[in-house]
Amino acid sequence: MNFKRRYTLIAIAEILNCEFVGDPSILVKGINEIHVVEKGDVVFVDHPKYYEKALNSLATTILINKKVDCPEGKSLLISDDPFRDFNKLTIHFNPFIASKESISDTAIIGLGSIIQPNVFIGNHVIIGKNCVIHPNVTIYDNTVIGNNVTIHANTVLGADAFYYKKRPEGYDKLISGGRVVLEDNVDLGASCTIDKGVTGDTTIKEGTKIDNQVHVGHDTVIGKKCLIASQTGIAGCVIIEDEVTIWGQVGTNSGITIGKGAIILGQTGVTKSVVGGKSYFGTPVSESREKLKEMAEIKRFLKDRKNS
Repeated sequence: MNFKRRYTLIAIAEILNCEFVGDPSILVKGINEIHVVEKGDVVFVDHPKYYEKALNSLATTILINKKVDCPEGKSLLISDDPFRDFNKLTIHFNPFIASKESISDTAIIGLGSIIQPNVFIGNHVIIGKNCVIHPNVTIYDNTVIGNNVTIHANTVLGADAFYYKKRPEGYDKLISGGRVVLEDNVDLGASCTIDKGVTGDTTIKEGTKIDNQVHVGHDTVIGKKCLIASQTGIAGCVIIEDEVTIWGQVGTNSGITIGKGAIILGQTGVTKSVVGGKSYFGTPVSESREKLKEMAEIKRFLKDRKNS
């Protein structure tokens, strides 16, 4: 999530009321999670297991809960609770603004686009040309939709990421400040839910077609010309490369990659990354020919044992 302008390290430290290490004039351009962090960003880390990864990332500033050696050219923000303070930055630079009308006057809607009754369009939404948005669709703030996109009834774009930290008193939510981006010629079926990124974009690329009742988690990127059938659940931070086919009732783990041209057969649990150009089935996932062969062998073994 980029700020509207750059801020000095000392200005960010003042917002958080925390100690800092490094040049106070270092410029900060935004905040991001570790998997999408860029030079000039703040990233947060609150567990020793991930200190090294955060300190060696592209981030310029690390929001951390321990004084450690600061890498050259970087800076630290020392916080007793980086998770809480990361939320503070999201709220400060991207505050929630309640809508007062069904279609915000800050929304931009392209020529030839049709908006059916009872559609909600939030602040600073961009919709391209010749789109069709069917009844009861909800489009949260800052969503970007390309040209020739069709979205069917009751679909929701831009709900918060499912991202929580367990605390003694309950679960603490990481506030989402990202977006949903749909490129040209995307079709979404009825009752789909596409969550916004925590700090980046959840992206569905050009020409992809998604069936009814599909869920896409935060910060996931779905490539070009993919087909995804109904009741599929895609977790957060997944990369689905171009021309992947996913059949019904598939579920995925977070943080995996599905390679270009892969075919995922129905009711598969994609528990790990898989290479492209192959067909997969089962839980845990494996190549479909191998899995079907295993199932046939088990069936034959049970039949032989019954007859012995």
